[in-house]
Amino acid sequence: MSDSQVPVTTTTPVPEEPGRWHSAFREITTGSAIISVLAVVLALVVGAIMIGFTNSDVQDSAGYFFSRPTDMLSAIWQAVSGAYSALFQGSIYNFQRDNFADGIKPLTETLTFATPLIAAGLGVALGFRAGMFNIGGRGQMLIAAALGGWVAFALDLPYGIHLVAALVAGVLGGALWGGIVGLLKAKTGAHEVITTIMLNYVAFYLVSYLLRDGFLKTPGSNNPKSPASKDTAIFPDLLGSNYNLHLGFILVIGATIFTWWLLSRSNLGFQFRAVGENPHAARVAGMPVERIYVYAMLISGGLVGLAGINQVLGTSTSGFGASIDSSIGFDAITVALLGRSKPWGVFAAGILFGAFKAGSFTMQAAEGVPVDIIVVVQALIVLFIAAPPLVRAIFHLPTPGAPSRRPRLNVSQEVAAK
Repeated sequence: MSDSQVPVTTTTPVPEEPGRWHSAFREITTGSAIISVLAVVLALVVGAIMIGFTNSDVQDSAGYFFSRPTDMLSAIWQAVSGAYSALFQGSIYNFQRDNFADGIKPLTETLTFATPLIAAGLGVALGFRAGMFNIGGRGQMLIAAALGGWVAFALDLPYGIHLVAALVAGVLGGALWGGIVGLLKAKTGAHEVITTIMLNYVAFYLVSYLLRDGFLKTPGSNNPKSPASKDTAIFPDLLGSNYNLHLGFILVIGATIFTWWLLSRSNLGFQFRAVGENPHAARVAGMPVERIYVYAMLISGGLVGLAGINQVLGTSTSGFGASIDSSIGFDAITVALLGRSKPWGVFAAGILFGAFKAGSFTMQAAEGVPVDIIVVVQALIVLFIAAPPLVRAIFHLPTPGAPSRRPRLNVSQEVAAK
């Protein structure tokens, strides 16, 4: 038999086994957490560009850039580094203070700002996991503040009992307002986006009326503001009167643990996730989908209500108005998206946004950088999170599910190819 007649056997490609470290690196780079981190990095980079372009020294040095380019580059560096340094010192630690107790005060402010964001973000995230887009945080916070605030200033109860009563009233108020949305979806099929938006307006005008002419009005005052909460219903300070950090932060840590347990370890949480993934399959499996919608919005509204009562009992203890939500209800959507709707991710995202809020005031006072820059950075974070392919393309990250490398041909295949 001649050489040309010798049969050549072919086999299937044998992919090369990736190493342990390569597998770990690929798991990290294709995960969702890295997209969130890189979205923050990209937003900060774009924020730095905006700071540089809007700085007056940079604009002046740009006029003679071709004669002395280093002046413009130096001005850009001074503007960006000064702004972000002020952001850090206003949110984490101020190195210009004389002692550690004073230097750490910015971090306590960050945690104070983060407390309602975390609580509201947990509520929105839980709704996401159950397949419901809860954008009614504003209304749920207002109802929680109204009911809990009334208990805080109108009732005379012993210390401890008064605080718990106001807290429970606020959480139940938020749960009630969120439960209406779940009930409407379960019974009529009304979309939660529409109903939450409408209930935001209902809550705002209802609370505004109650502050002007209802049971929330301060006697003898024309100012639409409630009376101050009584001392027996105010969150105690965690680190003393020199800091604003209060018991509310401990409560949101507990709320984070509860939400994590609910979603990851409980049967009800499993049903939330199943309905969120595919309500039709969940119904075929025998799950009460309509009741799950109601339960999910009750708990979601209660968590958002915790953010509302936190404002009344911890931040605005001297009385509150119809703007007590301070856009927290909408910022919570961003926090939930950045945290990938996972409880501990939401916790970290809330602290990050609390740092942005605390540091932005220092950045504006020290460097003259508008607070609006931070708002733009937050919006950019959402934009980049919503476009994972863009982030992967910028940083050359592998696509999830794609093969790690081209399979190597064996000897028989190489002979056959020739």
